[in-house]
Amino acid sequence: MANANGKAVTGFPEKISGKANPEANEATEIAENIIYHAKYSPHFSPLKFGPEQALYATAESLRDRLIQLWNETYLHFHKVDPKQTYYLSMEYLQGRALTNAIGNLDLKGPYADALRKLGYELEEIAEQEKDAALGNGGLGRLASCFLDSMATLNLPAWGYGLRYRHGLFKQLITKKGQEEVAENWLEKFSPWEIVRHDVVFPVRFFGHVQINPDGSRKWVGGDVVQALAYDVPIPGFKTKNTISLRLWEAKARAEDLDLFQFNEGEYELAAQLHSRAQQICTVLYPGDATENGKLLRLKQQFFLCSASLQDIISRFNERSTGEGSRKWSEFPSKVAVQMNDTHPTLAIPELMRLLMDDNGLGWDEAWDVTSKTVAYTNHTVLPEALEKWSQSLMWKLLPRHMEIIEEIDKRFVQTIRSTRVDLEDKLSSLSILDHNPQKPVVRMANLCVVSSHTVNGVAQLHSDILKDELFADYVSIWPNKFQNKTNGITPRRWLRFCSPELSDIITKWLKTDKWITDLDLLTGLRQFADNEELQSEWASAKAANKQRLAQYIERVTGVSIDTNSLFDIQVKRIHEYKRQLMNILGVIYRFKKLKEMKPEERKKTTPRTIMIGGKAFATYTNAKRIVKLVNDVGEVVNSDPEVNEYLKVVFVPNYNVTVAEMLIPGSELSQHISTAGMEASGTSNMKFALNGCLIIGTLDGANVEIREEIGQENFFLFGATADQVPRLRKEREDGLFKPDPRFEEAKQFAKSGVFGTYDYGPLLDSLEGNTGYGRGDYFLVGYDFASYMDAQAKVDEAYKNRKRWLKMSIMSTAGSGKFSSDRTIAQYAKEIWNIEACPVP
Repeated sequence: MANANGKAVTGFPEKISGKANPEANEATEIAENIIYHAKYSPHFSPLKFGPEQALYATAESLRDRLIQLWNETYLHFHKVDPKQTYYLSMEYLQGRALTNAIGNLDLKGPYADALRKLGYELEEIAEQEKDAALGNGGLGRLASCFLDSMATLNLPAWGYGLRYRHGLFKQLITKKGQEEVAENWLEKFSPWEIVRHDVVFPVRFFGHVQINPDGSRKWVGGDVVQALAYDVPIPGFKTKNTISLRLWEAKARAEDLDLFQFNEGEYELAAQLHSRAQQICTVLYPGDATENGKLLRLKQQFFLCSASLQDIISRFNERSTGEGSRKWSEFPSKVAVQMNDTHPTLAIPELMRLLMDDNGLGWDEAWDVTSKTVAYTNHTVLPEALEKWSQSLMWKLLPRHMEIIEEIDKRFVQTIRSTRVDLEDKLSSLSILDHNPQKPVVRMANLCVVSSHTVNGVAQLHSDILKDELFADYVSIWPNKFQNKTNGITPRRWLRFCSPELSDIITKWLKTDKWITDLDLLTGLRQFADNEELQSEWASAKAANKQRLAQYIERVTGVSIDTNSLFDIQVKRIHEYKRQLMNILGVIYRFKKLKEMKPEERKKTTPRTIMIGGKAFATYTNAKRIVKLVNDVGEVVNSDPEVNEYLKVVFVPNYNVTVAEMLIPGSELSQHISTAGMEASGTSNMKFALNGCLIIGTLDGANVEIREEIGQENFFLFGATADQVPRLRKEREDGLFKPDPRFEEAKQFAKSGVFGTYDYGPLLDSLEGNTGYGRGDYFLVGYDFASYMDAQAKVDEAYKNRKRWLKMSIMSTAGSGKFSSDRTIAQYAKEIWNIEACPVP
C-alpha cells in the first residue's frame, strides 16, 4: 500500500522509535507507543507494518489507556461500594470500537496526526476493523447504546453477554438470494478484549437433584463446563469512567479429556465435553427446529445467567467492608439485575438456587432477595419472542431449576386463589407452568412478571399495550410494577462520530457542543429552521454524506446511483411484520407506472434510489423470499434504460452497525412501516430522525413519540392504528376486505414473470385468501397499501420543494432530543435500579 506521499509502507518508519507510553496524549508519543506495540506485542511477522498491522498496534496503544481507566474505575467502585446495575443481554451490537473509543476519549486529532507520521490516514486504518459479531438487531444495538450512556453518565453499571465466535451469520447475496456464512471477526483476534484467566466459574448441565439428610437439596452430576471472562472496556464520553462488557467463553478443563479413550483412537468420544463446551459460544441464536437446537439455545441462556450471577455474588462478597461476610439482606441494596427481554429469565431460578443451595438461605429469604433484585424489560408483543420452553427439556437440562420454578408457580397460584377469587378462571393463562397435556411448557415472560420488582415496555404505545392487553391481569394484581422507558440511542456514535459535518454545523449554530451529552439542546435549532444560511450548510453536509454513501454502494454492489435522487432507505431485520414486502410492492407499482409514461412525463417525476437492507433469519422462508424479490426487482429496474434515470433499487448486503453508520447520515427518507401495534419501539427510526432524515411510517412503536416531538407536519403518516387492527383482521376473515386496485396491479405485475423465473407464488399467497396458515394477509399489507401509496405521493411532492424539505429535515433533528439513550438510562437508574452516579475523581 502507499502512504500519504505515495510511497509503499511495509516496514516500520525509521524516524519513529518504539517507546511504551500508555498515557500518551500527544501525536509523537502516541506514534511511538503504536510502534512499540507493533514491535513488542507482535501478532504478525517482523518487518511488516501494513494497514492491518497498523490497526492492531493502534488499537493496543489505545487499549493501554482504556485498561488504565478501567482499573481506576474498578478500584473506585470497589472503594465506594455503590449499588451497581448488571445488564444481562443475549446480544450486543457494538460496531467498530476504534473511532468510538478515540472519539469518547477526545483523542481524534492526536491519533490522526500520529498515524500520519506513520504514513496512514486514521479513516483508512479504521476501515480495517471488523464489527464485533455479538448481536443481530435492535435488541443488541440498544444494549450497546445503553452501555455507552451508562459510562458517560458515570453510573456504576456493567454489561454481561456471550463471546460468540461466529455471530449470527455474514449475509452474502447471490443469484439464489441470501446465503449465510459464518462471521469471521475472531479469525485472528479482537484487540479490545482482555481475557481474565482468574475469573472462571463452573456451570452445570443435566445431572440430578440430591436430597441431603437435613432436607436441603443439591444439584449434582451431569456435565460441568467452565465460564472464562473476557472484558471489553467501554469508555464514557469525556469522562474517566470506563466500564465493562464482560463476555463469557465456554471451555472444558484439561482433565475432561479422556486420554485412555484418545489413545485408543476414540477421539470424538475422548473429547466430547470439550466439543460440547465449544458449541455453546459458536453462534448466536442457533436454529431451534430440532431437539438439539433447543437444548443448545437453553444452554446458552443458562450459561450466561449462571456465570454472570456467580460473578456478581463474588463481587458482592469481595466488596464487603466490615468484619466477616455480608448479610444477604443487603444484596438488593447493592445489586440490580436487568434482564433484557426473556432470554436471561433463568437468572431468577439460578439466583434462588445459588442463595438456597450454595449459601444456605431459606425459601422466603431467597425469594425476598431475588424479587427485589431482578427487573425485566419486555421488547415485544409477538408470540414467537415470548419464549416458552418445553417442561421435559427443562427437567432434563436443569432439574433443580424446574423444582424452583414449580415452587414459584405453586405459591403464585395459591396467592391468587386466596386473595383474588375473581382471577381464578384466568389462572390457566396467568400461571408460569402451562400444563397443556399436548405440550406442557414454561412461560418465561410469566416467570419474569411474577418474579421481578419492575416490568417495563420500551415505548409509550408498547407499554400501554402491555398494560391494557398482554399483562392486563397482572396489572390488576400489581398496579405499580409496570413502567414505560422509551428507548434511546447514543448521540455520540449516531451523530457526532458518523456525521461530523452535520454535527459541526449543529455546534456552530447552537454555539456549544454540549448537545452531545444534553441532546434536548437541539431544540435550539428550531428558531433557525427557515434560515437560508443554515439550510444551505445543512444541504451541503447532507450532500457530502450522500456522496460517501453512493461511493460505498458502488463499491459493494456495483450499482451506480444518482446523488441528486431522493435517497429512500429501509434497513432492519427482514420480517413480515416490518413489511419490507409492502415497500417492494410499492416499488414494483412505481416501476410499472414509469414504464407506462411518455419520456416527458417521466421527467416530471421525483427520481428515487430505494435501498433495502437487513438479514432474514436462516430458517425464515418468507423473509428470505422477500430478500430474493428485492434483488430480482433491482436487477430488472437498474438495467432498464427507460427508467433507471428515475428509479434505482439496491439491496445493501450484510447490514451491520458499520453499514448503518454509512447509510443513516446519507438518507433523506426512511421507512418505518410495521403493522401498528407490532413494533415495540424501533430505534433505527430515532437514528434516522436525529440525522435529519424524514420518516414515512405508521403509528407504531416510537414513531408515535417521534411524530409528537418533531411535529406531525414533518412526518409522512399512513396506515391503520393499533386499536383498529383486530377489527380489520376480523373483517378480512369475514370476507369483507376490498383491495385497492393499485395493490392488485402490483401483485399481478410481480407474478407476471417480468422479474425472472423464480416462483413468488408462496410469498404473494400470504396476501391472498381470508384465513388459514400463511394466508389472509395477517400483517395488513393490502389494507394499508392505498394510504401508503398516497403518503409516498406526498413525499414526491414535498421533495420538489427544496426549501420546505430542508426545513422539515432541520425540524426532525431539532425534535430528536428526547431520544437520547442518556435520558433513557437516567430514567432506569432513578426509577428502576435506584443507583447514582459514581464518577472517578
